[in-house]
Amino acid sequence: MYHHATVEKLLAVALTLVGVVAAHAAPPADEAPAADAPKVTELMLPEGETAGLKLLEPDSHVWLDQERKRLVMAGRVCLREGQLEMFACLAGTKEHESVVAVETKAYVVHAALLACGAEAGKPVQFQPEFRPASGTEIAIHVYWRDKQGKLQDAQAQDWIRDIKTQKAMTQNWVFAGSGFWTDERTGEKFYLAEDGDFICVSNFSSAMLDLPVESSQSAGSLLFEAFKDRIPPQGTPVTLVLTPKAAKEPEKSKAPAKKASLKSF
Repeated sequence: MYHHATVEKLLAVALTLVGVVAAHAAPPADEAPAADAPKVTELMLPEGETAGLKLLEPDSHVWLDQERKRLVMAGRVCLREGQLEMFACLAGTKEHESVVAVETKAYVVHAALLACGAEAGKPVQFQPEFRPASGTEIAIHVYWRDKQGKLQDAQAQDWIRDIKTQKAMTQNWVFAGSGFWTDERTGEKFYLAEDGDFICVSNFSSAMLDLPVESSQSAGSLLFEAFKDRIPPQGTPVTLVLTPKAAKEPEKSKAPAKKASLKSF
């Protein structure tokens, strides 16, 4: 499990991604990347779509595509059957209730979403009354190769089944942004999503991405399960593409403009 990320580091990475500071910037052109750093060649994307991707941190399998305003992550299928609280978790956290596990740190993905233009909203609120998570809507696409080596793709929702309807999940995720916990002894703040509440299908106040509808986290009342027939074998490498959806502009009034009366002049 990754250590908690402090607010300062989260902000530093976010600023780096938009070009304000260089504390965590990519190595200079004359400096070769670490030999064990993740390679863009491990990604499964349509031909030509790896061009321009930038690895964000040497130990995180996350790339930023600034031109297309999206981020790309590498992971593996960790569950094909059973009830779910997550679609994706951080590796080493909640694989027993997630379809995909990703080798990354949550704060890196949070910062990359900010760099792509997404705006963090608010996590779910349970008291004094229920309020669903809010934030920029995030589309999630999955790529993998079948047994014949052919590239396949699906919307993340296609791998999640609504237990009641037995159909694929229809809800979209929003960038809730998780939250922070403060160590009372040191005053240091930590990013809550590092504990694994990464891309959720059950509501958590610590979720980075959550559903904007009520979805129980109680064991006997979970709403979703893995769509086994649509998910490739456990251990299959996958590539996730997260794309913030542009906010819709308010519709202009269709009522005809009133003509000025001559009497008003």
